[in-house]
Amino acid sequence: MPNSANFNFYPVILAGGRGTRFWPLSRKRMAKQLLPLNSKKSMIQETVERLQPLTKNKQFWVITNDDLRPQILRQLKKLQKKQVVAEPIGRNTAPAIGLAAFLLARLDPTAVIGLFPSDHVILDEKRFRDDIQRGAEIAAAGANIVVIGIKPTRAETGYGYIKVGGKAGNGAVRVKRFTEKPSPAVAEQFVKAGNFFWNSGMFLWGAKTLADALSEHLPKTAPLLKEIADSYGSRKFEKTFAKLYPKCENISVDYAVLEPRSAKGEGKSDIYCIPANFGWNDLGSWTALYEHRSSGNGDGANVILANQSFTLNARGNFIDAREKFVAAVGVDNLVVVETADALLITTREHSQDVGKVVKYLDEKKMKRLV
Repeated sequence: MPNSANFNFYPVILAGGRGTRFWPLSRKRMAKQLLPLNSKKSMIQETVERLQPLTKNKQFWVITNDDLRPQILRQLKKLQKKQVVAEPIGRNTAPAIGLAAFLLARLDPTAVIGLFPSDHVILDEKRFRDDIQRGAEIAAAGANIVVIGIKPTRAETGYGYIKVGGKAGNGAVRVKRFTEKPSPAVAEQFVKAGNFFWNSGMFLWGAKTLADALSEHLPKTAPLLKEIADSYGSRKFEKTFAKLYPKCENISVDYAVLEPRSAKGEGKSDIYCIPANFGWNDLGSWTALYEHRSSGNGDGANVILANQSFTLNARGNFIDAREKFVAAVGVDNLVVVETADALLITTREHSQDVGKVVKYLDEKKMKRLV
């Protein structure tokens, strides 16, 4: 990075989610990662652009689905069609990144993969790239797995946690174990302990390292992924992909690889954490977006995206009605989002439940609204 004589860096961006908690803006064919939530550019455009100084455009891969692939190709014009792979069915992160691992291990024995969600906000992009570069170098130095850790600011139950041990050089610390989405009481203990980080979902590993780990921990799924990867570039790829991928286990890479591998112990797992300090936000809900957009504006600030607006005795509201004049009078902590065909009204406290609206619409087969 730029590519050294020892390894080539391949960013793999996961972009298949529906972003249901950002309904009604996020839809099947225009999901959260394709929306300009943080700037005038979409989340996935920001993700690719912050990584471009580290590698060549031809070394990016995007894993998505058939609904989102056309729009992703429109937004990422420097990527070729073959670099945007559409899953025939969603199978969580382990099969998605696993397929990339088997593909790249076959195409480039020196490949180091960086796994990146497509919907994160990064404030200090230079510091971010420095951390990714160090992580890639550690991953290339052996059968090592590197995770980017975020220092917790609250007892969040929606994230996984990383317990770390001793220092390992190059700014990294050894990982003792992973814990996925703890209870509030346990999360509180983790934050107070001081040696836990949030799992950002950003990982670095050699393609062969990950392929071998999947073969060890997902022995039923790994051969299917290898067979799909072996057919890549041939006429039978699409047919093989459609036939075998649905047979893969529906499991996250955290549960499939990281937890069982970390159970081997701090000295044997070869898992390392780079504690990040580049300003990070996982925009997981309207409340998270409110907190991000209102940051620095004082307690109780309103975030109103409108043609014009007026407020009176209104605090802590997020309102998105861009084509209208908005008046907020005597209301606190609301989330109001308008589109041409839908209107969401909730509170910041309950914005995590917005995905249940999409579940209802799916059950009622109201396809035009999802």
